[in-house]
Order: sequence, then C-alpha cells, then structure tokens
Amino acid sequence: MADIGSHWFDMVEHVTGLRVNTLCADLQTFHITRKQPKHSVETFANKMLGSEDYIETPVDTEDFGSVIFRMGNKTRGAMTASQVSAGRKNGLSIEIYGTKSSVAWNQERPDELWTGQRNSGNPIFIKDPSLLKPAARGFADLPGGHSEGYDDTFKQVFRRFYASIRGTDGALEYPQFADGLRQLTILNTELESNRQRRWIDVPSDQL
Repeated sequence: MADIGSHWFDMVEHVTGLRVNTLCADLQTFHITRKQPKHSVETFANKMLGSEDYIETPVDTEDFGSVIFRMGNKTRGAMTASQVSAGRKNGLSIEIYGTKSSVAWNQERPDELWTGQRNSGNPIFIKDPSLLKPAARGFADLPGGHSEGYDDTFKQVFRRFYASIRGTDGALEYPQFADGLRQLTILNTELESNRQRRWIDVPSDQL
C-alpha cells in the first residue's frame, strides 16, 4: 500500500478534488519470503537474474491490499493494490462513475480516455493537444498520434519545479511535502484499519 496504493490515492484525490475521509482496509501477505539480490542490480533488472543470484529473505510487508472508502458526503469507492496478480505489469487504473456518465483511464494506455454513456455509445478519446483545453494543453508536448506516458510525467514535474524557482507568481503544479504527508496519513489509517479489522476515519490534513 505504501508503494502502489499511495500513488493511486494521490491520483484519485487529485482527479476528483475530494478527500478520503474514512476507510476499511484488508491487507494480506501471500509470499512470506521474497528474492533479495545478492549484489547491487539495476532497477527493474530482477527478471534477468537466475536463482543463484538471490537469497530467500523473510518479509512481513503485505503484497496485496483492498480498501473500501468514502469521499465527501456521497462518494463511495473501492481499490485493490496487488503485487501477486500474474501477468499484470503496471496497470494503474481509475474509474469514476457519475449520475449521467463515467470515465476510465489506464496507465498502460495513457493516451486513451474511455467515457461511458447511459443512452448512447461509449467513445474513447485519444490525446491530441490541439483538442485539449488551454489549462491541459501544456501537459502534452507531442502532436496527436505520438504517445506520451510514464517518462513524460517526470519531465512535466521538473519543468514546473524549475519554473517555480524562477518565479513564484503562478500556482505550484507539482507535488508538495504536504501531499507526501497526506499519503502517509492515509497509509497509517489503512494499517490501523487492518489491525483493528474495522472502519477508521482518516485524520484531517495536518498542513
């Protein structure tokens, strides 16, 4: 939950503009040992190593978690974070359902936004800067048909970070320390909820 879950909750609060106010978490450790490399390796290079390169190491951190939660007065949600779903690579996804329509986005297909309609077809919008609103256009550098994704997020974050150093007139459009603290607060609430096996309120923002 500290790895995958923190990114997901940060995203859902940012996209919806709502705050998680109470939750109920169920965490599980399916694999009680994990493969620790015997020597320093490059990030994401673990699949290239053989069994002789690892040490079986006991762990007590969860590799699966599910959370049901409430945001605001009416919004209800559910999420699952897993490192034990065979075949899944980096499928960070979000689905939001309203009274008249819905939207869904998957990080593995970053240029596509699925929209759901009750009484018509369900179009998929493909990223094209020329069709974006001005506030969103600055987050897309390449023309339509040219994919932008995971690597580009870091470019956009640092572009805005350096811009904030040059001048402080605009809004800070990148994560702040308060955002990190917010995710730690949610994480601690998840751990406590799992320990007590019940709903727990998320403390109000501390900054």
